[in-house]
Amino acid sequence: TSARVWIPDAEEVWKSAELTKDYKNDDASLQLLLEDGAVSMDGREHFKCNIEYKLDKKIKNLPYLRNPDILVGENDLTALSYLHEPAVLHNLKVRFIDSKLIYTYCGIVLVAINPYETLPIYGTDIINAYSGQNMGDMDPHIFAVAEEAYKQMARDERNQSIIVSGESGAGKTVSAKYAMRYFATVSGSASEANVEEKVLASNPIMEAIGNAKTTRNDNSSRFGKYIEIGFDSRYRIIGANMRTYLLEKSRVVFQADEERNYHIFYQLCASSHLPEFKALRLSNANDFLYTRQGRSPVIDGVDDTKELCTTRNAFTLLGINESYQMGLFQVLAAILHLGNVEIKDKDSDSSLIPPNNRHLTAFCELVGVTYQDMAQWLCHRKLKTATETYIKPLPRLQATNARDALSKHIYAKLFNWIVEHVNKALITNVKQHSFIGVLDIYGFETFEINSFEQFCINYANEKLQQQFNMHVFKLEQEEYMKEQIPWTLIDFYDNQPCINLIEAKMGILDLLDEECKMPKGSDDSWAQKLYNTHLKTCSLFEKPRMSNRAFIIQHFADKVEYQCEGFLEKNKDTVNEEQINVLKASKFDLLVELFQDELKATSPTGQVPGTGGRTRLSIKPGKSRETSSKEHKKTVGCQFRNSLQMLMETLNATTPHYVRCIKPNDFKLAFSFDPKRAVQQLRACGVLETIRISAAGFPSRWTYQEFFSRYRVLMKQKDVLPDKKLTCRNVLEKLVQDKDKYQFGKTKIFFRAGQVAYLEKLRADKLRVACIRIQKTIRCWLARKKYLRMRSAAITIQRFTRGYQARCLAKFLRRTQAATIIQKYQRMVVERKRYRQKQAAALAMQTILRAYLARQKYKALLREHKAVIIQKRIRGWLARCWYKRCLHSIVYLQCCIRRMKARRELKKLKIEARSVEHFKKLNKGMENKIMQLQRKVDDQHKENRVISEKLIGLETSYGAESERLRGELNRLRGVEEDAKNKANQVTSLLEELERLKRELTVTQQEKKTIEDWAQTYRDEMEKMVSELKDQNGLLKKDKDDLNRLIQEQSQQMTEKMARAITQETQQLVTDLNEERSRYQNLLTEHLRLEEKYDDLKEEIALSSNVSKPGHRRTDSTHSSNESEYTYNSEYTELEEGSRASEDVTRGIDTSLTLKLQKRLTELEQEKQSLRDELENKEEQFQRARARDDAEFKKARGAELEYESLKRQELESENKKLKHDLAEMRRSLLGDAATAAGAPGSPAYNVLLDQLNASCEELEVRKEEVLILRSQLVSQKEAMHHKETMTEPSIFVEDVSKLKDADELKQAYIGLKDTNRSPRFMRQPLEVSDLLSRLRSAAPDFHKLNEDGELWLVNQGLKETIRLLEHQLQTQRRGYDNEVEALRGELQNVKEENNRQQQLLAQNLQLPPEARIEASLQHEITRLTNENLDLMEQLEKQDRTIRKLKKQLKVYSKRIGEMGGQTSPGQMVEEPIHPVNIPRREKDFQGMLEYKKEDELKLVKNLILELKPRGVAVNLIPGLPAYILFMCLRHADYVNDDQKVRTLLTSTINSIKKILKKRGDDFETVSFWLANTCRFLHCLKQYSGDEAFMKHNTTRQNEHSLSNFDLAEYRQVISDLAIQIYQQLIKCMENILQPMIVSGMLEHETIQGVSGVKPTGLRKRTSSIADEGTYTLDSILRQLSTFHSIMCQHGTDPELIKQVVKQQFYIIGAVTLNNLLLRKDMCSWSKGMQIRYNVSQLEEWLRDKGLMTCGAKETLEPLIQAAQLLQVKKKTDEDAEAICSMCHALTTAQIVKVLNLYTPVNEFEERVSVAFIRTIQTRLRDRCESPQLLMDTKMIYPVTFPFNPSSLALETIQIPSSLNLGFLTRV
Repeated sequence: TSARVWIPDAEEVWKSAELTKDYKNDDASLQLLLEDGAVSMDGREHFKCNIEYKLDKKIKNLPYLRNPDILVGENDLTALSYLHEPAVLHNLKVRFIDSKLIYTYCGIVLVAINPYETLPIYGTDIINAYSGQNMGDMDPHIFAVAEEAYKQMARDERNQSIIVSGESGAGKTVSAKYAMRYFATVSGSASEANVEEKVLASNPIMEAIGNAKTTRNDNSSRFGKYIEIGFDSRYRIIGANMRTYLLEKSRVVFQADEERNYHIFYQLCASSHLPEFKALRLSNANDFLYTRQGRSPVIDGVDDTKELCTTRNAFTLLGINESYQMGLFQVLAAILHLGNVEIKDKDSDSSLIPPNNRHLTAFCELVGVTYQDMAQWLCHRKLKTATETYIKPLPRLQATNARDALSKHIYAKLFNWIVEHVNKALITNVKQHSFIGVLDIYGFETFEINSFEQFCINYANEKLQQQFNMHVFKLEQEEYMKEQIPWTLIDFYDNQPCINLIEAKMGILDLLDEECKMPKGSDDSWAQKLYNTHLKTCSLFEKPRMSNRAFIIQHFADKVEYQCEGFLEKNKDTVNEEQINVLKASKFDLLVELFQDELKATSPTGQVPGTGGRTRLSIKPGKSRETSSKEHKKTVGCQFRNSLQMLMETLNATTPHYVRCIKPNDFKLAFSFDPKRAVQQLRACGVLETIRISAAGFPSRWTYQEFFSRYRVLMKQKDVLPDKKLTCRNVLEKLVQDKDKYQFGKTKIFFRAGQVAYLEKLRADKLRVACIRIQKTIRCWLARKKYLRMRSAAITIQRFTRGYQARCLAKFLRRTQAATIIQKYQRMVVERKRYRQKQAAALAMQTILRAYLARQKYKALLREHKAVIIQKRIRGWLARCWYKRCLHSIVYLQCCIRRMKARRELKKLKIEARSVEHFKKLNKGMENKIMQLQRKVDDQHKENRVISEKLIGLETSYGAESERLRGELNRLRGVEEDAKNKANQVTSLLEELERLKRELTVTQQEKKTIEDWAQTYRDEMEKMVSELKDQNGLLKKDKDDLNRLIQEQSQQMTEKMARAITQETQQLVTDLNEERSRYQNLLTEHLRLEEKYDDLKEEIALSSNVSKPGHRRTDSTHSSNESEYTYNSEYTELEEGSRASEDVTRGIDTSLTLKLQKRLTELEQEKQSLRDELENKEEQFQRARARDDAEFKKARGAELEYESLKRQELESENKKLKHDLAEMRRSLLGDAATAAGAPGSPAYNVLLDQLNASCEELEVRKEEVLILRSQLVSQKEAMHHKETMTEPSIFVEDVSKLKDADELKQAYIGLKDTNRSPRFMRQPLEVSDLLSRLRSAAPDFHKLNEDGELWLVNQGLKETIRLLEHQLQTQRRGYDNEVEALRGELQNVKEENNRQQQLLAQNLQLPPEARIEASLQHEITRLTNENLDLMEQLEKQDRTIRKLKKQLKVYSKRIGEMGGQTSPGQMVEEPIHPVNIPRREKDFQGMLEYKKEDELKLVKNLILELKPRGVAVNLIPGLPAYILFMCLRHADYVNDDQKVRTLLTSTINSIKKILKKRGDDFETVSFWLANTCRFLHCLKQYSGDEAFMKHNTTRQNEHSLSNFDLAEYRQVISDLAIQIYQQLIKCMENILQPMIVSGMLEHETIQGVSGVKPTGLRKRTSSIADEGTYTLDSILRQLSTFHSIMCQHGTDPELIKQVVKQQFYIIGAVTLNNLLLRKDMCSWSKGMQIRYNVSQLEEWLRDKGLMTCGAKETLEPLIQAAQLLQVKKKTDEDAEAICSMCHALTTAQIVKVLNLYTPVNEFEERVSVAFIRTIQTRLRDRCESPQLLMDTKMIYPVTFPFNPSSLALETIQIPSSLNLGFLTRV
């Protein structure tokens, strides 16, 4: 029971079922549980239906057994234990649907299933991964087949063939194309043009003229082709050749429904609107008979117009020019017009073409023939007899057939012509050494109606199947013989009888040819002959029951029924010879060429077929070497049989490789598998036959080591012997009793079918028992651990519980005691509070009562007192009132009496006055009276005075008294009023008292109410306060949460900004690395081109066969380095190479020679231009020096005028200063009384202006005096030893030469303006002494010159003028630049301000969090911009400094050369007395001197012949670099630029030469990398640049280069170091590459973890460490060797880190790439092995102190891939964990690993498809490259950090072993 089997099924072909009841021999049926095919999430199938499977008792048709699940999905079908059809079908389906794998091995056959989807498995990285690998080591792939063919061609020196077959639409052409691409990539092209591109360019052409739409394929190839790719002796592609087979010509004139004619016709019709096609008179495809029969003129998604453009471009690429293309299109258009020619019946035996038929007219015009001739021979034919010739008319049907035959014949000729010229474009004149043929041929075909074409196709497949069977049988026999296994004849299907039926004498083809020769032969008569000949004699030939015009052939794949109709006509392929003659007489050259002999045809490319190479087979199968008259008598069947025979001869002479393409469904659905169609094709392509042959013998084969490793678990310890072979024998004899089930070979054990499954079952059972025991033990251990944890937990809980109870009791006792104390004190407080309340109430009541009584008594006393006062006041007032009335009455009475008396007296006086006498009497005594009156007046006056004084006193006293009385009166009145009011108030108060009593009662009631309300309110308030407190607490909590949230957000923002800054920094670093990588890649490409150029020169030299003694090949860098950086003219290798190349160009490709000559000419021109530029510079320098001398002579005569002008200017300035001082004093003393001197007043402004002017003038004078004094002092020191003075007459003569005064004045004004510059404004200085000296010197020059002062002043003025003029120009330029810069900065500040305001306005509208983020982002942007600006300024400053230093060096050199001439400051040469100078002993300066002629010897001994393993082992690290630099220092010291250039150039070229010669030696490359870097560091360290001198000693700074700036040469040497580094990496990679896969993947570092699964025919490399296999220890030892060599050579530590990082990247990338391409490596145990190996590599890094070099990070993808193999892969949580863990892997890599994951044991589970889809969904948003494999050719950009040396140059000693005795220490 539980056995799983396969049973037939009508829909799915085979279904899986499980046996539910044991089978016995006499059982007539089986009880099965049928699987429904549904798959759960865990990937396991479900079972539902119970069925009974009937058995045939006669044949015992037991169902096929299923393979164990562990074998499902194998790369090789022969690895399956049970080999049969359902197992093959199921394995292919699982691989195709679940794992998305389209390739599978089946023995020697590669089965390729068309995925109908573009897959990323054909890139250059995949090609590189398969290159050099064994075919069984990698997953199945078309590249693996191609690599095997290429490897066998090179190894066995035997031609190879790749046979690609399959149905239409199965992907044959694509597979063939990828195979050719692989050959072109791995082998390279030997010529300039890429042959693979040309072969691929032929595809659009061949598809246009040979492909058509069918019901099964929109682009079906209707012909077969065999492409031979030729290789030279170095196995590089040199050319190709194409043969075609059986073009389906009938498609030109007829197409079935839903099919089309050849694509080219529809492309022309779709492009008929183009101007160049107007002459073809084409229109829509539906207008022509030959293109509308299939009623499907358009293919969805195909633009025929664009396709024609592609076809035309391909024609052009292959050299078929425009005129030939138009000629081809003209012939094709003529065929379409010919198909539309309508032929009508003239009578029953004749026909005619109506006159002026427009289509026939168009045909004749296009092909250049006459209308009459073509119309005549389309309806007639010529019959020849021995004596006469007859012209016979043709019936309409025969005429139509003749027209169609002519169309087919023209198209076939055109097809052959195009193929011929494609071959001519692909051929070369280089001798072919071997070839690989790629056969792309139609597979077995069977349709509802099968005709002659299907018969030929199936005939070809019978031949190929026979060849395939024989090859498989041969390989099986060889394997058995090699292993010395007894060979038993295996019965396999031999299809030779079927082939004899077709091609033998009296076979089908012979009878067909014979019937074609019969005058009245027909299809019916031929069918009868077939029946009569073969029906009874051949079992493979049958006759249909219902037809007499058909026959059936039993082919190897299936029975096929062929319809005889049309066989004779298609086999004859007859064409009217007269029609051919008419076409041969055409005026159209191309048409005539189509019908000429092949050897006379001309090529449109102008190429002549080469004479070299091997003799090729016939290019065209249908082409015969006979005359034209016999050509048309050869039948198509005969031609096809001959061409097929030649093809078989070619294939038999080669080693074949088979690719079988399978079409998974008929609907072109991506990754959809139809089992019916797949089985049909598997049967037809011979895959199942291969399986049957393998299964007939011993299909399963194991090496002894693999068997021991896999089944070690079945052995006991005593069974294990030292001899593994004997151990396997003993164990196998115990396990398998039937000895016929296995055989022991020399190196392998052979098993019958099913035995591996049996052994796997035993192994699984043993492992299951072991697992159960392990589980039992583990579960026991876990249970005990759980029990112990629970017991410990219980004890702990009890302890804590008892402690808690004790604490609770103590707490209760303490709380009880505390409660008693609290109660005591509480009660005391309550009683005390009650007593104090009562006491306070009693006291309050007493106080209130006593106060009330006191107030009552006080009020009574107060009332009595006030009543007395009121009475007193009222009585006094009444008395005064009585007195005043009495007084008023008396006064009134007196007034009345006096008034009466006065009236009487007045009357009397009036009477007297009227009388004159009285008047006179009165006048008489008037004078006396006046006198008396005068006296009286005086007396009266006196009295009046006294009275007035008294009166005043009285008035004063009276006023005071009145005021007092008036106040008293008012007071009394107020008292009276108050008394009245009080009297009134008494009543009102009594009433008020009553009212208040009532109000008091009401108030008391209201008080009680208010108190109640207050208590309620107080309670509510307390409640509200508690609620508010709670809310406040919540708010505080919320506030704390918000603060914490804000802090977290702030922290997150900070972290985010830090991450953003880090990412920005990383991006900048990445951009820098990319830029550096691009630059270094360009250097690599440049080096490769130079090496190619050198190789071509060597080939030129070899092909010339001319011995040239003394000729030396140019170094590859000469053209680049010297043309860019040097002016060296000593080396003339380029000229010699040019002359040599001109002598031997006859044997080389003309284009290549022209390119080389053009490059040499450019280099010569560049060299000549550099020489001309140098001469021009020298001439300009000479002219400038002459001009300076002339100006100097002219300036000598003008210097005295300068002196005079200077003195006058000083006097005028002195007067001006005095005038300004006087004006200032007047201004200050003008208006002293006013505030005119205040700031802002005119006087103040005048004073300020004059003060500023004075300061400015004083600064100018101070600067002038300082300059003159310095000049005087220097000249006095120079003249100290002179005995005589210069004659004054010299200066007088100079004065007489001064003529141009205007120039002198202008110059002096310029000097004055310069001195007024702000730069010279400093502290004031007294100049009176200088002015007085100048004034006194003006009248008498002789007197002034007595002590030489005039000459000294003249010299000082001259130097001052020059200095100030230069300063003036410099300052003006500087100020202009500063102004511009400030303006720019101001503008930038304004823009920044505006931007800041805008950002501020925007930020204010944002929420606080977004505002912080925006401000931080803005700050980062601003800092980044500032950083970039500063970097640009720094670079600009560096460039300026380098330029100025270079100019300074050049000027210093020129000044040194001019040292013997007159100095500008010396007017007259004076004899100087010699001074004795003592000579010091000169120390060694760290320089080496050599002669010019010893330079080659230096380079030879120090570079070319120095052996790193020999002499260099005991040297100081970097000694050659130090020696070269010391030689360079001496050349710099002696100022010999020529010597410097030649030394550097020779050094660079020699290093390149030795690296080219010994570039594969790691020690040599490492040695020169270290020395080149040391030489570069020396150039930097001693360059004089401050940036490189920080770590130098004083002595080292003295050794700096003094005359030359070698910054450009540093760049050249840096590029050389980059090239050496890349060469080192390449060399290291070549050494490590063979070790990586074996050591990291295949070798079992941890023995026994991973078992070996059964393998198929193609054995993989054993994972067991046999002798000679690489292990992880091999890799570690090699890495240690690399590290020790680099350390021994003194390589910079930083550079070693970069090398190690690159090494680890290569290890990780190669390992991961192989893991992604090997299904057998993707298992849990292999993941453990990989992680262990990675840990060993990390341990190596720790031991070497290299953990910080970034090497570990390069292994991160490999580490994550290993983790991915080990993690759980079931649930969504697992998917999320995988997505977060595998960040270094791309989505394609993760999915690929999951698809490839294969359980090694039955206990491991497969990854379900649903889980993989979940992973893809989660990783869908990743932005990454779709590339599957890592780029193993990627090299990290290298940098050379400056590493100064502490070694002193003067201490270096040169060993005698270097043979450098010609060097002299300096």
